[in-house]
Amino acid sequence: MTAEVRTFTVAERRNRLARRHFLADPGTDAHAVTGALVALHATDPATPYLSLQARLPGFSVADLDAALYRERILVKHLAMRRTLWVVRSVDLAAVQSGGSDRVADGERRRLIADVQKAGITTDGTAWLDRASAAVLAHLSSGHADTATLRAALPELTGEWNPAPGKSWGAITPIAPRVLTVLSAQGHVVRGPNNGGWTTSRPLWAPMAHWLSAPAIALDEGEARGALLRRWLYAFGPATETDVKWWFGQTLGWARAGLAAVGAVQVELEGSTEPGFVLPDDLEPVTAPAPWGALLPGLDPTVMGWQARDWYLGPHAGQLFDRTGNAGPTVWWNGRAVGAWAQDADGRVQLAYVDDPGTGARKVLQRKTTELTQWLDGVRIKPRFPSVLSKQLALR
Repeated sequence: MTAEVRTFTVAERRNRLARRHFLADPGTDAHAVTGALVALHATDPATPYLSLQARLPGFSVADLDAALYRERILVKHLAMRRTLWVVRSVDLAAVQSGGSDRVADGERRRLIADVQKAGITTDGTAWLDRASAAVLAHLSSGHADTATLRAALPELTGEWNPAPGKSWGAITPIAPRVLTVLSAQGHVVRGPNNGGWTTSRPLWAPMAHWLSAPAIALDEGEARGALLRRWLYAFGPATETDVKWWFGQTLGWARAGLAAVGAVQVELEGSTEPGFVLPDDLEPVTAPAPWGALLPGLDPTVMGWQARDWYLGPHAGQLFDRTGNAGPTVWWNGRAVGAWAQDADGRVQLAYVDDPGTGARKVLQRKTTELTQWLDGVRIKPRFPSVLSKQLALR
């Protein structure tokens, strides 16, 4: 007799999102929230700060700075989907094997090919090895930013054009790409930031010097299992396509990982593709009290799945940019119902794609006041604004 397949309704998935993403139930600290969500997006430097502000009562910019640069229990690392993330230092080995190694291999191969095409060298492999060694030798005596490294190291000399002859092409230094390879490989880390928290001007440091206990390499299968179990608890039920997309891996990788953790296949309301959950995670999650949130662009919740209709409805075109990056979003009870932006005076303003009702609008208006006060005049300019957030900022 065939066992009945569990069906997860959209309401159930929203209940899980609310509780397990710390949106209905606040988190305790930056380390705990980051670990539960596996990682926080950091491509836009303001995002991890705003993601934590939305989930932690009393959170301040200084709290994340301390975790990143003084305590070093969190680090910024290039990993899944060639995205910059904030991850826990204790998870670095799993993230390296489960995501960064694949990125590093691709970045290295492309850079070797491009320096040869640009005429910088005829042997890209030897050139990159020399440049990498020079960077690591220089950093052994202290931190340095990319400009300082370029000025000090002749091995980093060279420029390239990603699209010669195209209107959007431009001649750029090759040095930052060497740092990209080294960071994806786990050899260097983004240390103290020379700019404010809304900018990215890192001082680079050797990973071996930055962490008191360097990460011990993990087998790829072990790393995949460790990451996928935690990710499925936070984001499950999720489809094979969701897993493949979030981890930036192949469909075969996703299927092997789901099998290895014993994931159970379930049906998803409104989806023709089955979902998967951990074998001990089939019970319903209690619905929370009504809740609202203002989340930044690229927040881990809005970017958590590739199939997003169950929380976006038909509004992806207004809440994302044309390349699939989420702008700042307004949430009510597990749905993205609008966008937010700041006016010329720095006050947070909202625009809705769905009317959540009078009571919800009052709650969300209080959220705008709280966020305006927390920002205290700091202007947020998302790197990937959505159509609606751009329109709102122009009003």
